[in-house]
Amino acid sequence: MKELAKIRNDVVGSLLRPAALKAARQQYDEGKLTLEQLRALEDRAIRDAVKLQEDLGLSVVTDGEYRRLNFQDSFGESVTGYDAGKPSLELYEKRVEGSSPGQRWEIPDQGEQKGTAVAQRRPVLTKLGLARNVPAEEFRFLKQVAAKPGKVALIGPDRISQRFDWQKSTAVYSGLDEFVNDVVKVEREIIAGLVQAGCRYVQIDAPGYTAYVDKPSLDAMRARGEDPKENFSRSLKADNAVLAGFDDITFGIHLCRGNQRSMWHREGSYDEIAERLLNELNHDRFLFEYDTPRAGGFEPLRFLPKGKVIVLGLVSTKVTEMETVDGLKRRIDEAAKYAPLDQIAISPQCGFSSDVVGNLISDDDQKRKLEIVVETARQVWG
Repeated sequence: MKELAKIRNDVVGSLLRPAALKAARQQYDEGKLTLEQLRALEDRAIRDAVKLQEDLGLSVVTDGEYRRLNFQDSFGESVTGYDAGKPSLELYEKRVEGSSPGQRWEIPDQGEQKGTAVAQRRPVLTKLGLARNVPAEEFRFLKQVAAKPGKVALIGPDRISQRFDWQKSTAVYSGLDEFVNDVVKVEREIIAGLVQAGCRYVQIDAPGYTAYVDKPSLDAMRARGEDPKENFSRSLKADNAVLAGFDDITFGIHLCRGNQRSMWHREGSYDEIAERLLNELNHDRFLFEYDTPRAGGFEPLRFLPKGKVIVLGLVSTKVTEMETVDGLKRRIDEAAKYAPLDQIAISPQCGFSSDVVGNLISDDDQKRKLEIVVETARQVWG
């Protein structure tokens, strides 16, 4: 097994945005800062984020996704073709106005306003193409400032296809199959650029897979004239096609049920999808959210094949309540009834700030939760 595939503690990706960085982004949106000035402030914040993670003892580090307004910008800001608007801090703040932490969140209808690509369901005007390799640009700076290995998160084909308005795009794509083929092509170009830049751990963010266990999401697919089983199979095939041939790279895939300003978006256990996910996908690490009863029990982990690692997302990034090492060790013991302990690792359940708004916890909460992840892994695996 690749060395990075074996690590026992992990971090999903995003970190809370510093207040100064949010303010700088607002100034940039208003034309009061140049791009170069914004980048310099991002550089400083990323250095601090890397130092925090390394000082805590994380095995891999990220740049906190500080250059992104939303985790899906890894794709949306890299491609041409979408009928989309310009992302801004204000857009993401308005998306969560009036929402309540701890509740189910629905993506608001923005009417005639053009949302950003992938963050909302959008049509395309032309076939997709790679305009700039945003993840590779991000990684090149991360590599300069990190002593530990850096990982990069890239939104996966399933979420991209679910956020593609194919009914309004038939003049460009005959259907979802043709569209997803182009998504795979573009994502392989992105990963090739990451490999060239020296990246050795790529995480595919795949929050869309929990749609296949969530009744409202399944109903929405059927209302659009889609067959959920066909969508699921297409996405499994596409995910494998994205990583095919990149044999030296550790690939993880992360599933969650929504992570927006301490809210959630879906519910349902892994029971209906785990066997196919764990046995058909060729990823090395499966980062599964397991912080609330909405995720169900650990029984689906019995399908984990030899040579793969399940990363238990046991530490919530949504709430201020602090987990304990002893409590997490008990949960790992429960999971080990279904999957071998030497094929288990631990992480937070999701990023701390899937978009620029962030979850409603403090910087100190974030630090303490990451400390608990590292200490739990140390006590369980040494």
